Amino acid sequence: MTSTADTSALGRALGAHMGSRDVARILYGAIIGLALVVALQDHPPTAVATAATIIGTAVAVGLAEVYSQFVADEARERRRIRLGELCRPAGDALAVATGAGFPAVFFLLAGVHVIELDLAFTLAKWTGLGLICAYGFVAARLAGLRLGGACLHAAAIGAVGCALIALKALLH
Repeated sequence: MTSTADTSALGRALGAHMGSRDVARILYGAIIGLALVVALQDHPPTAVATAATIIGTAVAVGLAEVYSQFVADEARERRRIRLGELCRPAGDALAVATGAGFPAVFFLLAGVHVIELDLAFTLAKWTGLGLICAYGFVAARLAGLRLGGACLHAAAIGAVGCALIALKALLH
């Protein structure tokens, strides 16, 4: 049984996370990861190759995040950016890479034969969509929407991901 102290600590942690810049970056990464998984499903490489592709893409997108922020900061501030000033962009990049790279977990499990490759694709797609919807739901609740409104908000936000999955299923 969870104590009230544990629940309030979890609530505080969730509130702090939802109030951070990480939310936008994780969602951005999750959308990239979901699109990549859907694109790879037609002619899937091996489970390990799929995981490597997802991880490689996550790293590339994360590095692109740091690089683009570095260049933008130098242009905006009209000065060279010091190495120590890259902590914030690096944190943003880590959040993007985490969101984009998360589906690799399922393909690593398939690579060691814990689950089948088809199940890895199914789990990667639907957990990605679930994550996107969950963030939409929690954000709506924090914005003051009641349960029904928050569910509608989450469904609307998840509709794009669902449309991507449905379109891919129809074309396959």
